[in-house]
Amino acid sequence: YFEVIFHQPYRSVLSGKAMPDFRWFSGATLNYAEHAFRHAHPDRPAILFRSERHELIEIGWAELRQQVASMRAYLQSVGVSRGDRVVAFLPNIPEATIAFLAACSLGAIWSSCSPDFGVNSVVDRFQQIEPKVLFAVDGYQYNGKAFDKQGDVQAIREQLPTVEQLVLVPYLQAENTGEALPGCILWNDTFRADVPELTFDPVPFEHPIWVLYSSGTTGIPKAITHSHGGVLLEHFKYLAFHNDLHEGERFFWFSTTGWMMWNFVQASLLLGATIVLYDGSPGYPDLNALWKFTEEAGIHHFGTSAPYMVACMKQGLEPGRQFDLRALRSIGSTGAPLPPEAFDWAYRNVKEDLWLCSMSGGTDVCTAFVGGCPLLPVYLGEIQCRGLGCSMEAWDDLGNPLIEEVGEMVVTKPMPSMPIYFWNDPGKKRYLSSYFEMFPGIWRHGDWLKITSRGTLVILGRSDATLNRQGVRIGTAEIYRSLHHISQIKDSLIVNLELANGEHYMPLFVVLEEGKELDEELTGRIRRQLREDCSPRHVPDEVLVIPEIPYTISGKKLEAPVKKILLGMPMDKAANRDSMKNPESLDYFLRFREVVRKRG
Repeated sequence: YFEVIFHQPYRSVLSGKAMPDFRWFSGATLNYAEHAFRHAHPDRPAILFRSERHELIEIGWAELRQQVASMRAYLQSVGVSRGDRVVAFLPNIPEATIAFLAACSLGAIWSSCSPDFGVNSVVDRFQQIEPKVLFAVDGYQYNGKAFDKQGDVQAIREQLPTVEQLVLVPYLQAENTGEALPGCILWNDTFRADVPELTFDPVPFEHPIWVLYSSGTTGIPKAITHSHGGVLLEHFKYLAFHNDLHEGERFFWFSTTGWMMWNFVQASLLLGATIVLYDGSPGYPDLNALWKFTEEAGIHHFGTSAPYMVACMKQGLEPGRQFDLRALRSIGSTGAPLPPEAFDWAYRNVKEDLWLCSMSGGTDVCTAFVGGCPLLPVYLGEIQCRGLGCSMEAWDDLGNPLIEEVGEMVVTKPMPSMPIYFWNDPGKKRYLSSYFEMFPGIWRHGDWLKITSRGTLVILGRSDATLNRQGVRIGTAEIYRSLHHISQIKDSLIVNLELANGEHYMPLFVVLEEGKELDEELTGRIRRQLREDCSPRHVPDEVLVIPEIPYTISGKKLEAPVKKILLGMPMDKAANRDSMKNPESLDYFLRFREVVRKRG
């Protein structure tokens, strides 16, 4: 159907069906990047880009091909070849796409971190894979503030002894000459006047295409390695059939280069669609920024996170009235469960005839296990269907499949984009313990899931953050979803602690909107809301106001690490501060665990 270009044919589709010892399309050779240019069109843009500092710019298919060819030639000239690692410390800008496609065309292995990562976080990731070339930015702007990153770039380079070439993108300061980074070469200086024709090196189906990383909340991030062929097939399938993306349409997902959704967005080129990139804060100068951009760029498919949708809802935005969104066909949401009220808000206030397709997957597979289907109805608070070719079920602890009950999300058969391995993982020990420890031979993803009798799905949060109340398991997402009804609450986190004396203690930590206070009336409303929406078991033992909720750099709440800290685990074992967006937020919990200790 997708006319995949095999340079050497495959001998078998799937050998060794037992996980994790399986192999897809043995003998086949291909190249992911070759497919990205197959539907190039001279009259349509390949990339649209905007940032807080830059007006909308357009890059045509011919220009993109020329720049990728030139960057490929540069990489070859500095000795990059198949299997070498090329890494990027770049924001969500066209240069990242160009560098990725150039590296990919050679069979080099790509990896990226966004420049909001700290030095240690970047080094923890890139050091594992020993890169040869580093692309970096001099700085960026976020939320109206400029951030000079040249000192960080130098520190990163010093701790990556295998890096032979540093390519600097003068992004914050267009006139930057690179003097602060001796030995670097400027992005524009890599391009040649005599640009060769772009060619693609065929690689085995299972040859690594990129390395993504786990959040690293409790240690060194896992270096998750995917294959050319696996992600090619998975992204063709998902974008065409589940996102209903067509040639010539404009596909946007708010992301950074440190999140798997950046890699997912690049795949829109496979179908001849236009990649739409935005660099900056989704809330600058206000939450309407991305809706204004949707009008300006004529976006057909708008992707975002559940927290952004909830924030727009709470502020009472009406983008459908303020902006011309006639081109908009769908809204995609991921990153966290999307509450029913946000579905309702989108249909009422964005566009009544749009298609809201919530999806859930992971960095582990660089796709979604569950998501949208243009042929099925959308039910509030539910995900439409399981992914095609994804044998996914909800299991109880004994491995029995469940319907209309909450269970562990498992995948019972291989998927093409499952990792080929974790980098530098002798004997696949980390790989096996991450997915196959609970149910041997079965992929356990770590999400809490309910499959309804009509085949829709509800994600209830991470299973390792499950609350056990009087023997009943509760997903934290149920509680967060209920609290969205209370306008005074900006954010929240809940844990259930099994104390040494055998008792349980379930505190709810809330961040309040500016100017609001936690009084008896608000506390009572929180308790009533949870009791009425959920059950008496969902009501916390105590409600406490805190300054901020701890998050990873990729935007995940640190529920399990907070629980470990409160139960007395040393900080360095409970959480990796370098993987966090706001590490100082843990200080409150360090102090609060003395209160927990006194309770038993």
